[in-house]
Amino acid sequence: MAQDQSPIPPTPSSEAYMAAGDRPLIPAASDPMKLFVTWLGEARDAESREANAMTLATVDDEGWPDARIVLLKDVSPTGFTFYTNLGSAKARQLAASPVASLLFHWKSMERQVRIRGRVVPVSEAASDSYFAERARESQIGAWASDQSRPLPHREALEARVEVFAELYKDEDVPRPPYWGGYCLMPVQYEFWQSQAFRLHDRRQYLWDEAHARWMQSRLNP
Repeated sequence: MAQDQSPIPPTPSSEAYMAAGDRPLIPAASDPMKLFVTWLGEARDAESREANAMTLATVDDEGWPDARIVLLKDVSPTGFTFYTNLGSAKARQLAASPVASLLFHWKSMERQVRIRGRVVPVSEAASDSYFAERARESQIGAWASDQSRPLPHREALEARVEVFAELYKDEDVPRPPYWGGYCLMPVQYEFWQSQAFRLHDRRQYLWDEAHARWMQSRLNP
């Protein structure tokens, strides 16, 4: 492929780096969750949509890694909550190995946050509460989709949507028993801020169980 046809963007020149300038360094924080919430709020204002989109990485029972984009639906001192079909690939992988990592990337701000932790199911009440907030069509879709399983053709899915839409047409749509949430309880954070000439700023937080506190350090780019 000719160089001018490459889909890979060109490496920035010195002039481009200098024009962009350096960004503020990542501040020290006693609680990385508070720093994350600050960054998420800034990303919500800066990104065009779905600043809460995150990559969720898991491993299957053979040790193969897997990753996909999901939406963060709650953040609290306990951790990071997302929802899914409990028969999905990610749910099966979490049942076998209940640890995962998250990656948030906010392109407009040239920031990212990596988080690792243990994953536990959220309560039935929490799953019910969030499901009730979803658009009715999304609720119907949760019933219709046998997530991650083979689908013979699109029309089969559309037919199931029609079946459940008719079934619940005169009532609220209940939460399927195979749909719920998970909470990742963090043990490690890494905050990353882009800087000129790839001399990025990185700050890591590791949970010290023995002393019940976060240990932090700055990392080389």
